[in-house]
Amino acid sequence: MKAVLKKERAVGFVIEDVPMPSIGDDEILVKVEVASICGTDVHIYDWNEWAQNRISPPLIVGHEFAGVVVDKGKEVKRVNIGDFVSAETHIYCNHCDMCLMNHREVCRNLKILGVDTNGAFAEYVSIPERVAWVNPKEIPHRFTSIQEPLGNAVDTVLAEDVSGKTVLVTGAGPIGLLAIGVARVFGATKIIASDLSNYHLELAKKMGADVVINPKEQNLREVVLSETHGLGVDVALEMSGAKSALHDALALTKFLGRVSLLGLFDNGVEINLTDDVIFKKLRIYGITGRRIFETWQIVSDLLASRRLDVSPVITHEFKLEEVEKGIQLMKTHQSGKILLHP
Repeated sequence: MKAVLKKERAVGFVIEDVPMPSIGDDEILVKVEVASICGTDVHIYDWNEWAQNRISPPLIVGHEFAGVVVDKGKEVKRVNIGDFVSAETHIYCNHCDMCLMNHREVCRNLKILGVDTNGAFAEYVSIPERVAWVNPKEIPHRFTSIQEPLGNAVDTVLAEDVSGKTVLVTGAGPIGLLAIGVARVFGATKIIASDLSNYHLELAKKMGADVVINPKEQNLREVVLSETHGLGVDVALEMSGAKSALHDALALTKFLGRVSLLGLFDNGVEINLTDDVIFKKLRIYGITGRRIFETWQIVSDLLASRRLDVSPVITHEFKLEEVEKGIQLMKTHQSGKILLHP
């Protein structure tokens, strides 16, 4: 089969014919219909410090996907041949203390599809049945591969109730854009989005942002305070992983407010805990992955009901062998979510 490989410890991917994946007794074989590029895939392509310390080539990359089940192991009970499935990319052990307490997103023995195991940028992929999500027929197929990052957005937004709240989203990349849509659906009264890309900010408007700010062109703090009667926002969602954005998010959240952190920072960050957190009695949530499978049910219902329209976030679609075109486009910050079709 055709697959996108991280073949060597160097920059880039290669596309090669590789053997079809085998399946174990508890696994399913999926014919991939659609996949989507994640920032993690870009990091692996670029061979940054994180990738060098985590990835062991050769590896089939890619983790966001959906497709049809074409074979299954003898112990598979819940999933049937012909089902159209997506996958929870956090492959959990199901026996550590975190799994037993239903926090499988932080399993102590976690493996990630397309990072620690062969992934989905291929014509076929094998996954354990336990991480398969059978998609409702009401969801358009082109939306099914982005449920995994949409789950990130849902958990970031809904760490607490946002109804009737003012919300600041720092970082309007694909997950930030999805978070804007989720915040709108769940009743946020004013959504302010900041990003360094005017292209992303135009998409933010389409997803429901009331105010968009490019910090290179406007004073973010002045605009946010003006929009919130000088008090700051009730909720800040940090999606960018930029240190300056974190400082802004903390400073611009009002007393007794809430901050959710999804963006990943390259190294240590110095913040003013005394003034920006402790004296303001802020509540801070670190978000990783999704709640398995509670968040998936929310995501699936949002898409199946058409309450949330994610179509503005999907800006480009390419053939699988055009993956490099998609990677390079993402690096220009002139795209939203990019889909790939084997």
